[in-house]
Amino acid sequence: MSFAWHEIRDHLMHSSTNLHFQRSFDAVRRAQAALAPFRDPAALLDGLHRTPGDQGQKNVILSTLVSAAQGDGPASDCALTLLLLALWPGLDAIRRRSLWRRLGTADEIASDVLARTTEAVRGLDLGRVNWIAATVLRNVERDMIRVRQRDHTREHLARSADPDEVADSGESGIGADGYARLNGAVRRLLGDDALLVIRVAIEGFSQAEVAVELGLTEVAARKRYQRAMRRLHDALQEIP
Repeated sequence: MSFAWHEIRDHLMHSSTNLHFQRSFDAVRRAQAALAPFRDPAALLDGLHRTPGDQGQKNVILSTLVSAAQGDGPASDCALTLLLLALWPGLDAIRRRSLWRRLGTADEIASDVLARTTEAVRGLDLGRVNWIAATVLRNVERDMIRVRQRDHTREHLARSADPDEVADSGESGIGADGYARLNGAVRRLLGDDALLVIRVAIEGFSQAEVAVELGLTEVAARKRYQRAMRRLHDALQEIP
């Protein structure tokens, strides 16, 4: 049985009001100083959704919830539910854009958004992320688009390729060995900037996304990428 998008939110909101959820919230609240000012989940969500306010403090609260969601037990489920509700306006925007991009049916998109958000939260490296909401939402939407593009590419290749060639082709792409050779060759030319160039120029990540991965500011990543591309261009010019 499928549920409309708004019904999923209503279900999450309703579950956040029962006694069991409140007890789990109290346990998280006692363990996390950032949540101490909020007596119940409704007060917390109201504080996070209020337009005016200290964005840095909101980010601290979200970081606290991510940390709790990465644990175990009822407290983890409670924190994850609160994160989904806190991020709901952004998730709803992703859902609407995904429908416009025709990334799937309404039910498929709703399921994909929630599953990828859960995965993103549970796997988030808090030591390498500055802004929780922006990072999670960007990663969810980026991954949904890339999966769809990959599927389209595979469908196109399947329609146009010779079946005998496909059967004998082995792994698609350059494979793990090819990637290792590429990384080694680029690293010999660019040193520590090799991964930055591979991520942006070959794998299609944005400079902002790679900046988060490498622990850089976006400005620093852009400057290093431009410098590395000049070095790569100069090296190619020397090839006879």
